[in-house]
Amino acid sequence: MGYFQMTKTVVKSIIHGPSTIRYPAVPGKRTPISRGHVTIDPSKCISCGMCMRKCPANAICVERQAKTWEIDRFRCHVCDCCVEVCPVHCLTMENTYTPAATVHEGRELVQVTYVKPEKPAKKEPEE
Repeated sequence: MGYFQMTKTVVKSIIHGPSTIRYPAVPGKRTPISRGHVTIDPSKCISCGMCMRKCPANAICVERQAKTWEIDRFRCHVCDCCVEVCPVHCLTMENTYTPAATVHEGRELVQVTYVKPEKPAKKEPEE
């Protein structure tokens, strides 16, 4: 029974060609909902750490005191969990792919530039 299934797959591949593409020679299909990589807008990030806690791969590291946001691209599963949980929507999922890396240069460190706005002064009641 297994031989018939295998023969069916071989004949189908011969007639229609392979179902895979020769990436990177042939570019991959991109759609608006494709997931490529996570990007951050450092001017919006409040360093709450929600993305770090929600990341299943522990690829994100947020340090409040140092005001840094770091992602390890080799650990990232591109699952979109961090983007969904971000309360200020500073994380986005781009649909472009990053080129293949040959050495471990997958860590990306971003300096957070968010400045907390000052509270307006309370008006004293007039008498």
